[in-house]
Amino acid sequence: MTNVGFIGIGAMGKPMAQNLIKSGKVALHIFDLNTAAVAELAALGASPCRSPKELAELSSVMIMMLPNAAIVESTLTGEQGLLAGAKAGQTIIDMSSVAAGSTKKMAALAAVKGIAYIDAPVSGGVAGAQAGSLTIMVGGDMAAVQAVEPILQVLGKKIYHVGDSGAGDSMKVVNNLLLGINMAAVAEALVLGVKSGLKPQVMVDIIKESSGRSYALEAKTEKFILKNNFAAGFAIDLEYKDLDLAMETAKSLEVPLPVGAMAQQVFAMAKAKGLGREDISAVVKVWEELVRVQVRE
Repeated sequence: MTNVGFIGIGAMGKPMAQNLIKSGKVALHIFDLNTAAVAELAALGASPCRSPKELAELSSVMIMMLPNAAIVESTLTGEQGLLAGAKAGQTIIDMSSVAAGSTKKMAALAAVKGIAYIDAPVSGGVAGAQAGSLTIMVGGDMAAVQAVEPILQVLGKKIYHVGDSGAGDSMKVVNNLLLGINMAAVAEALVLGVKSGLKPQVMVDIIKESSGRSYALEAKTEKFILKNNFAAGFAIDLEYKDLDLAMETAKSLEVPLPVGAMAQQVFAMAKAKGLGREDISAVVKVWEELVRVQVRE
């Protein structure tokens, strides 16, 4: 049985860690500042650690699912960080959404100690994490990726090795740039339709069979917007962060992203309204308030 460490027991990380426990394929060691979440997983059979360093000393593979690059870096390089306890031959899998440049920097630090470093961000939201059906975009050495693929297969249904270190993060940035743009566009279009006198369900039914269809329309209208259900499957705060990563990447590569920039401002407006913890579909509320209509069944 493989000793696996997991750091980051949040909305995505907790069900992912639960699936690893349920698989029976790993002995899971966990660390998080949220003691309640740690206790919940410990009750299922995970072994709590006092620090990332201790977790690294007990694990051959270490997984991080953390909010941002700054936390990833401190988790790795702190006095009680993973690299302080890790040794040659181990593998670190960062499943957080960060910029490719940050990943390459961390991979270089890990390489000095002979540790493989893989970036493996995901798509599929909380529902995908719970079902173990995430899409996983992996960057890193092919041999290292193949060695940990049985672990990744517990967490995701579709696993793509897209290139060297940082390539997984770049792919996630591209994907979530499109998600943000599409979600903002769906919100605008549905509000326009309602203001024009169209029924929301009729619009959704027709667009799903027409050229305007998209994942944002299919996944975020009937179960979220039309039902007035904005419990976060993928939060506005997280999408805003991913759009920020896209803008950061574009700036470094001198690529203009005018449509992406406009979508980011829509999410900024939603955050300013206090909607940051709600699902990305809640951006519709920005337009609803401005136009004084609601897109509901």
